[in-house]
Amino acid sequence: MPRQEEQGFFSLLQEEAGIAQAMAEALQGLMEEFEDLTGRRATMEDLEHKADAIVHALHEALNDTFVTPIEREDLRGLASRLDDVIDMLYATIRRLDLYGVEAADDAMRRLADIIVASTGKLREALDRVEDPARGSEVEQLAVEVNDLENQADEVMNEAVAALFESGDAIRVIKLKEIYEKMEEATDYCEDVADILSDIVAKNR
Repeated sequence: MPRQEEQGFFSLLQEEAGIAQAMAEALQGLMEEFEDLTGRRATMEDLEHKADAIVHALHEALNDTFVTPIEREDLRGLASRLDDVIDMLYATIRRLDLYGVEAADDAMRRLADIIVASTGKLREALDRVEDPARGSEVEQLAVEVNDLENQADEVMNEAVAALFESGDAIRVIKLKEIYEKMEEATDYCEDVADILSDIVAKNR
């Protein structure tokens, strides 16, 4: 069984992943029912602040711990890349609000669905990575997250191409940036998945 300090590191990462998933689901909910954008933004901002506190706590724990359950760079990498996912999700809703977007389009909804699926799989993987016997499950989840990132690439590229056909320069600038922030969230999800896969390889 993991030692108490091991559970502490993994618990913090699981909590951070839970916030990422909650923010992804909040964004997905907005895409399904586009209302109270400012209120939803405030809720996501609160979640982002909670995630920042978790990252700070993890770094403090690293400074106070001589022996860590996995390599320090992996613990830092997981916390940092999860934080990047969270930052991109907040950046998305912030721009939706600042740019006065009044409705979600199909690309936003599809990207939101992909992000929810990705963060959910990351949370599953983090629940398993501390158990070497479940390494193959972690690797499979990592593969699935990578596949989702590829899907997000396709959705974004198709959406941007369609935007340029509209001829509305202001709309292009606004929506292109929003698509890119959402796709970046899946890039960072892929980074987390890659670190998890590397951890499994190192602990075989």
